[in-house]
Amino acid sequence: MKVAVLVGAGSIGQAIIRRVAMGMHVVLADYSLANAEQAAKTLENAGYQCSTIKCDLGSKEDILNLVQFATSKGDVMYLVNAAGVSPSQAPVHHILQVDLYGTSVLLEEFGKVIAEGGSGVIISSQSGHRLPALPQEQNDALAMSPCDELLELPFLKQITDTLKAYQYSKRCNVLRVMYEATRWGRRGATINSISPGIIITPLANDELHGPRKDGYLRMIEASPAGRAGTPDEVGELAEFLMSKRGRFISGTDILIDGGTTASYWYGDLQYLKTTH
Repeated sequence: MKVAVLVGAGSIGQAIIRRVAMGMHVVLADYSLANAEQAAKTLENAGYQCSTIKCDLGSKEDILNLVQFATSKGDVMYLVNAAGVSPSQAPVHHILQVDLYGTSVLLEEFGKVIAEGGSGVIISSQSGHRLPALPQEQNDALAMSPCDELLELPFLKQITDTLKAYQYSKRCNVLRVMYEATRWGRRGATINSISPGIIITPLANDELHGPRKDGYLRMIEASPAGRAGTPDEVGELAEFLMSKRGRFISGTDILIDGGTTASYWYGDLQYLKTTH
């Protein structure tokens, strides 16, 4: 049996899995087992075979348990990581523990078991592209440090702002994907990251109707696309990357943000530089 693993059973992850995991056994892993079970019910009602497991992305023990659970179901062909915490959801140390360290461990451990012809997609964020260029030694440290040493990097210990922690985490995701591409390639597999902008999910809808809605709406309206994105658009990109059509693409990151990052640096959204 071929296996597809989804970590983070939200809207974006489900949109990807629905496109790539037909005929496979789907392992749904989430910090909330209830969320995973709800997603499993939705997918099972659409014809997918699913198993669920509780997994805290910030825990190496949980990740190792997930790898063992997934491989017990068959050959792991696909890994999709759509889990993480946002700057408004957690303190600095927790963001770094989950988004930076946890994702790095996930990449490393599944890189040891991914099947030939397999593929992985890590959902990063446009936020990592808003971090100014880092010194090369910092890039190298984020990309290549042993996972258990990442959180001890001096420049990460100096971070006190949750947004900065999130941006460094997402930059690290992209760099770790580049680093892992060689090891995944030796197993005949590809690994890439996708950096979405504002995508309409239940969480995003909460933000768009919350106290900061005016800023978000202004940013969306002033972006080149003039709208937010949808989980299906991210799903279609991931499907391409994970299909045979995307086999020559590995170790790269693709922005899917309606041009927001381009406008942030050089267009109508440059005003955000003074607030982010």
